[in-house]
Amino acid sequence: MTDLVDFPDLALFDVQAKVDTGAYTSSLHCNDVQLVKVEGKIKLSFGVIDKTGEGTRRFYSDEFSQRMIRNSFGVAEKRYVIKTRIVLFGRIIRAEFTLADREQLKNPVLLGRKLLRNRFVVDVSQKNLSYTAKNNSRQKATRAVISPQ
Repeated sequence: MTDLVDFPDLALFDVQAKVDTGAYTSSLHCNDVQLVKVEGKIKLSFGVIDKTGEGTRRFYSDEFSQRMIRNSFGVAEKRYVIKTRIVLFGRIIRAEFTLADREQLKNPVLLGRKLLRNRFVVDVSQKNLSYTAKNNSRQKATRAVISPQ
């Protein structure tokens, strides 16, 4: 199942995401992930490719950790983890995302069980439900603004 999601903290909107109940942790496609020193503090620096594919936007986080995560092949690898907000079905959820190179994969975002548990029921026959709900609410708001009184 796939959907389009928003990351307001990263100014990323309508990003293609794969809902994967087989994965525990959620993941965000990033490149050039590294620790840097900014004004005397160690921060995590990472690049997120713009939706247009025309460039990479650089982000810095001082709230991060590093964990061993099993990739899709079952191989354990060390990954950085950040906390950021994601919008699904109009709900803003603060969640953990591992930073991974997902360039070879179809979807730049993977939504795992930890994010989904006790919040959503997954229907694998459906697609883009959150995105459709978001657009329907925008259309209703637009109609309400321009409808005669």
